[in-house]
Amino acid sequence: MSRWPFIYAGLIPTPEQTPGSGRTHTPLPWTQPADVTEAEAQWGVSLPVDYRAFLLEVGAGGAGPFYGLTTLSRTDAGWLWSDPGGGTVHERLRFPFPDVEESVRAQAEHERKEPVESDFEDEAAFGAAYRAWLEEDEKLSDWFLSGAVCLSHEGCGYFNWLVVSGPQRGQVWLDERPGDGRFSPLGQVGFADWYLDWVEKTEAVVRRGR
Repeated sequence: MSRWPFIYAGLIPTPEQTPGSGRTHTPLPWTQPADVTEAEAQWGVSLPVDYRAFLLEVGAGGAGPFYGLTTLSRTDAGWLWSDPGGGTVHERLRFPFPDVEESVRAQAEHERKEPVESDFEDEAAFGAAYRAWLEEDEKLSDWFLSGAVCLSHEGCGYFNWLVVSGPQRGQVWLDERPGDGRFSPLGQVGFADWYLDWVEKTEAVVRRGR
């Protein structure tokens, strides 16, 4: 049974009720079943059940944690998730998301390889090595994001991601790499738990303000 019947526009706090300027707390129109099926076929994925139900019964994006949910919409390039700064790699959505141990090991290994200026004879050699390391960093980032859709921006370059392919399918992960953190799962949390936790906390804030 769907967990979404009670989520309606009137129950989600408005921008005036919720702290934080510039944040989107208006649900967008829901998506039609044929549209979701078309988007899944385009990118070769089967969306997690709770997120798929959300798109069909609540909205295509908008109201949600932090700066709001990214939006699934039809564009000239087909169906895309709009995620300013997050960078959903649509072409890699069909590939399995790396498992936890593999992800942690790859991150640690890459960090160990970061060039240290004192190890080089001159600045030019260090610069060349560091540029090569950054190129590998970009490739590794694309690999990390295989099989995942960006859900929301927390601010300061931190993003929440929903795994849509591979063994971790359905889990929500947090990318804290811009702050020298890791890309790691929020436990065994799925989309519905993650979203409804925000609803509960936001409603509590609203009630305290009345």
